[in-house]
Amino acid sequence: MSSSSCLFCRIVAREAPAEILHETETVLAFRDIRPGAPTHLLVIPKEHVRDVRDLEHRHAGMVLDLMQAATHLARTEKVDESGWRLVSNVGHDARQSVFHLHLHLLGGRPMGWPPG
Repeated sequence: MSSSSCLFCRIVAREAPAEILHETETVLAFRDIRPGAPTHLLVIPKEHVRDVRDLEHRHAGMVLDLMQAATHLARTEKVDESGWRLVSNVGHDARQSVFHLHLHLLGGRPMGWPPG
């Protein structure tokens, strides 16, 4: 898939709508349109990376930026004390629906196990 046909790349380019909550030079975060928890945000790299299997050493700083953004957002969404989950689905069997690396930040309720 080319980045021009990727929904998340279009959100980064402001060609598709999203409720953007956080932005840095490398990361964008917005609310999931089909939330699975009271707090359900997506944290994505601005660079098109298909999934975690395509990460390279050169992405180390971007991965740190993703984690720091998630931590910041957990605080601003007030789920940092009660707890939150960070999930990256990889591939069809994991139900990855947009093939652009993204982290689901979930919180605001007790999470079951296994995740689902």
